[in-house]
Amino acid sequence: MTEKDDAGGPSRREFFLAGSAAIAVASAGFGVSTLRYLVPTVLYEPPARFTIGKPGDFPPESVTFLEDRRLFVFNGADGFFAISSVCTHLGCNVKRGGPGFECPCHGSRFDENGRVVHGPARAALEWYGLSLSPRGDVIVDLDRKVGPDFRLRA
Repeated sequence: MTEKDDAGGPSRREFFLAGSAAIAVASAGFGVSTLRYLVPTVLYEPPARFTIGKPGDFPPESVTFLEDRRLFVFNGADGFFAISSVCTHLGCNVKRGGPGFECPCHGSRFDENGRVVHGPARAALEWYGLSLSPRGDVIVDLDRKVGPDFRLRA
């Protein structure tokens, strides 16, 4: 009896080795998948509630842009308020332009309250709730959406 079959196919030994390699690869994939499943998939996002400083850190009648938080903080005569700088069209950072905001990416314009004046954006900029900590720091809460009439008096 010869090693090769009559049609010139693989020998029994080659077939056994190929099958063993396939089983080893499948077992390794299963093992890696199992280990990956045991490791938690955690997203490390910045907290939605954070301090931005003391009220005195913001000059009266000023607008402060917090680039790392993508947020405009206003200190007006009637109090503090915060507006998102994220354009509701595709997420670009809007810039202050005149009394309102302008998106440099696609040309959306918003009024001083963040309402859409000119598209393509269809939704207004988000307003976030502010509060004071017991130590007197201004706290922004991104999970608390407020309307354009909101003011924090500090």
